[in-house]
Amino acid sequence: MSVASLWRPGTLSLASLPPLALYIHLPWCLQKCPYCDFNSHEWREGGQAPEGRYLEALRADLEAALPQVWGRRIVSVFIGGGTPSLFSPDSIEQLLADVRARLPMEPGCEITLEANPGTFERERFRAFRQAGVTRLSIGVQSFNDAKLKALGRVHDRAQAIAAVEEAKASFETFNLDLMYALPGQSVDELEADLAQALAFEPPHLSVYHLTIEPNTMFAKHPPQVPDDDTAFEMLDRITERTAAAGLARYEISAYARPGHRCLHNLNYWHFGDYLGIGAGAHSKLSFAHRIVRQVRWREPAAYMHKALAGEAVSNEHEVAAADLPFEYMLNALRLKEGFELARFSERTGLPVMAIQRALGEAEAKGLLARDLQHAWPTERGFDFLSDLQSLFLPRS
Repeated sequence: MSVASLWRPGTLSLASLPPLALYIHLPWCLQKCPYCDFNSHEWREGGQAPEGRYLEALRADLEAALPQVWGRRIVSVFIGGGTPSLFSPDSIEQLLADVRARLPMEPGCEITLEANPGTFERERFRAFRQAGVTRLSIGVQSFNDAKLKALGRVHDRAQAIAAVEEAKASFETFNLDLMYALPGQSVDELEADLAQALAFEPPHLSVYHLTIEPNTMFAKHPPQVPDDDTAFEMLDRITERTAAAGLARYEISAYARPGHRCLHNLNYWHFGDYLGIGAGAHSKLSFAHRIVRQVRWREPAAYMHKALAGEAVSNEHEVAAADLPFEYMLNALRLKEGFELARFSERTGLPVMAIQRALGEAEAKGLLARDLQHAWPTERGFDFLSDLQSLFLPRS
């Protein structure tokens, strides 16, 4: 779509634009994990990714996108992957300098970098802080060597512990990623993982249920994982132990101490805007009369070629008004506190009447509670979140 067409009259009417975040995708990993369906690729070419050329492509991608976000400030930056910590601190510093030169950032802008616990990456943590990263997100997944091997992770328990200790020394805030319902995992083993994680007193903890995704090695060769009842018991233990440790569950998979919620993810859950650059990155951008979604070219070599030619976007579409309630609820209902009814109208351009029927059904099923200003998932709604969200799908 041309920039002029994005601002032409349309079906929606947004009184103001939401906050804007920036997502930057660095797609390389040391090896592909068997459960991973993200756009990640193993490092080749003599053990290195083409950092220099990829940074050039990111610059070109950002330059081409500027007319669509002109005048808007960035509230957060998230450098995800892949394993972004495989890029050198100098490359990350240059990347952030390139962003600052082109987009204004809010004071105190949160800048997150995903990292893995391997020794190679751990030794870079302090340098990443000096490069401008303010928050580290460490993909520990487990502290059990057997479980790490089953997940195809390249680090072990000792490296995971050393990485967290290094993160605590280098960053004022950081996140630990854990997974549960792992192949062959017992409730006691989950408890041990959780106890080890909480012993570090992390400011933020993300805990994800292992999901067997299509087109992964685990989909082709499914491992034996805990049954649903055991997984629910594990989740109950997670909720109890994190609360006792002072971590409040504010999102379906996220727990944080006061002042340490992930601002970047909160912008997603509040249906804010985000510009995504890099191979396979997604964007959601609002304009006065429409909301547009974009996807960049997925394969890194194709992305670099296209981005350097000014054609980084592989496809884009305007979100139909009928789809906006479901898209909004996919995000907002992940939050324990739910959403303000006025914010629904503000972020979608639709009247609250557009969701009144679905709200009533959700409330009648015990999945949602509301008052005159807010709506939020109940405990049952959190347990059956997909059922709750599906009530907002378009109806004929």
